[in-house]
Amino acid sequence: MLKKLLEKHQYHITTLFSTEEVKRTVRQIFYEVVLTDLRLPDASGMDLIGIIKHESPETQIIMMTGYANISTAIQSIKQGAFNYIPKPFQPEEVLNMILEALKEGKIKPEVKNINGDLTQNNFLEGISKVSKHLKEMITLVAPTPLSVLITGESGTGKENVARSIHALSNCAQKPFVAVDCGAIPKELVASEFFGHIKGSFTGAISDKIGHFEAANGGTLFLDEIGNLSYDTQIQLLRTLQERLIKPVGSNKEIPVNVRIIAATNENLQLAKEQGSFREDLYHRLNEFQIEVPSLRDRQDDILLFAYHFLDQSNNDLNKSVLGFDTGVESVFMNYSWPGNLREMKNVVKRATLLASGKHIGLNEIPSEIYSQQKEEDKFRLFNEKNENELIRSVLETVGYNKSKAARMLKIDRKTLYNKLKLYQIEIPEKNESD
Repeated sequence: MLKKLLEKHQYHITTLFSTEEVKRTVRQIFYEVVLTDLRLPDASGMDLIGIIKHESPETQIIMMTGYANISTAIQSIKQGAFNYIPKPFQPEEVLNMILEALKEGKIKPEVKNINGDLTQNNFLEGISKVSKHLKEMITLVAPTPLSVLITGESGTGKENVARSIHALSNCAQKPFVAVDCGAIPKELVASEFFGHIKGSFTGAISDKIGHFEAANGGTLFLDEIGNLSYDTQIQLLRTLQERLIKPVGSNKEIPVNVRIIAATNENLQLAKEQGSFREDLYHRLNEFQIEVPSLRDRQDDILLFAYHFLDQSNNDLNKSVLGFDTGVESVFMNYSWPGNLREMKNVVKRATLLASGKHIGLNEIPSEIYSQQKEEDKFRLFNEKNENELIRSVLETVGYNKSKAARMLKIDRKTLYNKLKLYQIEIPEKNESD
């Protein structure tokens, strides 16, 4: 079916039926895109990723499977797949994904580590539309010398975006220096940014290199740039204009060549209008702006990120938790995540530590995640299958106490009884309880 569909759209197609055929063929012929199933007669699609990438690193791989689960998607992307498509899929879906894969293949090889590299920069791009747009902006601006202003709520991963820009830039082999502008005492700002010489002030017991000199040739990331005092803004602007720094206590000017990436969760435009942030510095920093979306705006990525953090937590804590109960997945999908990725990472790590079995249940996640959601958002269920599974999971969690289950689900008992009847959910006799 796929062969006919793709040939109809003017693609040249080869169909292979064994792992040995794949090995032999990809050694001889370069293929831009490979579509493979997860489950094959003589191997796993996961094994094929390694085989194909070893022989042909530039080939983009799309994993197809009817056994769709997010942990498999994570694993296939980590091993080098371009993307993942669960069956059944519509023809337009696979055609669009192939076009995206072909576009990805045209990006120069040294740029590609953003696609699935979860270890070097801790950057997982996501599969939602806003995540794909974010990746496009990163890829577009990275090779240029433009200063970048990254905006977004706290915890959205602005520093990871900055590190990804640096990793894809022409100065990737040079230093990346991150500075939390809100954590520098006012009296030490000049010393921190520009360095000082021994004896220049009380406590200066030795010469010190500042952040600008440390980042010379590379990238200086200024996090929470809106926290800088007005005087510091003037010093920073002068340095960016002249590309010269003067350590505290020194008469010698040092030339520096540094790319600036700044980040803020504040409204710098408003601060500029109110006079608390210099307009000339704002324009100097804002040669190109990237807005990092909040987690609630990346619905398609929520479980992808959750399993990514689970994978990290397993490694950090030496655990082997396989996944999340259906009830937890539904809660995660409906929670607003005000702390964004940072909050999710902490929730998953704590739950991984608490988990006694192979799956994380509702007992392992903070109750406020499902008890303090807005009324209209509480346990918003997507379809009957999810609702059925969630009710069963909650009942099991509360020992089949229907009153507790109704409270946790934020529905009245009559509605719960109707749902039990609708989905033919039977309460074990020994657990019959209101």
